[in-house]
Amino acid sequence: MIGRQEEVKELKNRFAGSNAEFIAVYGRRRVGKTYLVDETFKGMITFRHAGLSPAEWHGKNLMEAQLDHFYQSLKLHGAKPEHRPKDWLEAFFMLEMWLQSREDEGRQLIFLDELPWMDTPKSGFLTGLEAFWNTWACHRHQVMLIVCGSASSWIQDRLINNHGGLYGRLTYQIKLEPFTLRECEDFLLSRNVHYSRYDIVQSYMLLGGIPYYLGYLKKDLSLAQSIDELFFSRHAVLRDEYDRLFSSVFRNASAMKAIVELLYTRNAGFTRKEICEKLEVSSGGILTNELNALIASDFIIRYVPFGISKREEHYKLTDPFCLFYLHYVRGSSSLDEHFWMNSQNTQPVISWRGFAFENVCFNHIPQIKQALGISGVRSTQSAWSKREDDPEGAQIDLLIDRDDHVINACEIKFYSEEFTVDKSYYMKLMHRQNLLRTFIPRKSSVYQTLITTYGLVHNEYWSIFTHVVTLDDLFT
Repeated sequence: MIGRQEEVKELKNRFAGSNAEFIAVYGRRRVGKTYLVDETFKGMITFRHAGLSPAEWHGKNLMEAQLDHFYQSLKLHGAKPEHRPKDWLEAFFMLEMWLQSREDEGRQLIFLDELPWMDTPKSGFLTGLEAFWNTWACHRHQVMLIVCGSASSWIQDRLINNHGGLYGRLTYQIKLEPFTLRECEDFLLSRNVHYSRYDIVQSYMLLGGIPYYLGYLKKDLSLAQSIDELFFSRHAVLRDEYDRLFSSVFRNASAMKAIVELLYTRNAGFTRKEICEKLEVSSGGILTNELNALIASDFIIRYVPFGISKREEHYKLTDPFCLFYLHYVRGSSSLDEHFWMNSQNTQPVISWRGFAFENVCFNHIPQIKQALGISGVRSTQSAWSKREDDPEGAQIDLLIDRDDHVINACEIKFYSEEFTVDKSYYMKLMHRQNLLRTFIPRKSSVYQTLITTYGLVHNEYWSIFTHVVTLDDLFT
């Protein structure tokens, strides 16, 4: 298994223990939650069941379909229920009775996958789960219950932050993150896909660190050929993934996509007030829940731009797959099947890579801080822009505001060779630095920092940068 070492170690330690365990595994869809459980406990799962996707159910009564599917899972595992359960209380009671008949077999691992899908409106699912755990399972030291879900906000609201009968019942939780660049490299090598790190970063710009998507890259195709095959060919397997992604995770998929598609239009994101104005929605609890759900599922982030009041939090789209899809794939039916291959050296794609690389860096702040030797220093990160009353304007791609009174002003450049600082760029950096100093405390220092692919050409202007972070540093 690539990555996930800490998660596997903790799961195995808890399985080897002698206490009842209730564990939640959640994270973005396609990130590998089911794979983690399956591979860690291969051959050791006593009972497993996965909910039916609401996005793919076209019948009239989804609750009945979920109960019938659970009934079939019971029979598949050897239970002999007399009839289909009428509700979730009875369904979990049937599971209890079957597990109780096998108590002499040692540790019992119950794996309920895509748990949020089972909680259909007015189904009483949470009541059944609560009764199963509180009345029976938590008193059986041999029971280990693992639940998974791509609807991360559901896991957080209904389990982790539950204020009812399941309050404080989880014994452990895992939020599974997308792969880092280094883990993407290891994953691709394990499949005999030998890309340069330059191309691996580009694959991250398009697919993020999502194992499911990376698994489609083929060893006998270049990255550009693979992207054409995945998104622009006649039978492109990921062309409809954007719609599937939202409809399978969110019940109000159209509202969620509206927020994402608005945030896509501005790299720095929007404030809550701006979102309300642009989408013509009220700033109430529904919007709060929608924004929190998108954050929990790793589609967007909430941050405060440098020099802005904390009351002006911004929401920014950071999911690489969504950013690429909305920029190039949506509405691209008229494009040729070799669009990406034919666009590699065009100025629009070169410019897009520059913005996309900024997003890659925002997703690898720990690696950047390690390269700067400040892993142990607490910091906040954001972009910064100042244009009012300044004819030249000023924008800094990434500011790392550190607790040790240093600010790393980071320029982010995705180049195919070493970056060169000429006189005009040197003067622009000096202007930005001087402007930034007017907004920071006197005790703070500004370190000009370059994050780029292959380093810096040493000429008469290169010393403007105190630190240089390269592509290899992002793979640590």
